Amino acid sequence: MPEVFKKIDKLKPAYDVTYQIVLFICKLLLVGDVFITCMSVTGRYVPFIPDPAWSEEVVLTCMSYMAVLSAALAIRKGSHIRMTALDRYMHKNVVISLDLLADVAVFILAIVMIVVGWTYAMEIGSKGSYVSMPGLSRFWMYFPVPLAGVAMVIFELEAVYNHFKNFFVKEETKA
Repeated sequence: MPEVFKKIDKLKPAYDVTYQIVLFICKLLLVGDVFITCMSVTGRYVPFIPDPAWSEEVVLTCMSYMAVLSAALAIRKGSHIRMTALDRYMHKNVVISLDLLADVAVFILAIVMIVVGWTYAMEIGSKGSYVSMPGLSRFWMYFPVPLAGVAMVIFELEAVYNHFKNFFVKEETKA
């Protein structure tokens, strides 16, 4: 059985690259959010700096992308809020099984996010436009949900694999 895990472990660099890409996107969105917000607030008080009408909608859209994409990032690092107070009293395999069950539930949620989010983006989003930017479809306001669903599926596959690996492979002690 460990040979299978060694072969699958070769995919880890692909997960690392995916994580870095999503993290980079979140960083760009944060920088854009801060810049647009600063420009908008400064533009209210300094006459020669523009206060664009679209700033609020763009900032809110960027924030929605960051919120769901950063939640997907937290899956990979296992940094979501979780109840671990009783883990030390339970057998290791029980804890791994419960973590696996939680990951399967999140995986199902990710699939729902992809399917329903894409449906909403295509049906509701494509029918409207931003109030301050009539040329831009509201598709981009709904698109973060299926996008984050894809990222969640990718990171959940890795998490489920790691749980199976922990279940079947004994930890090697370092001498």
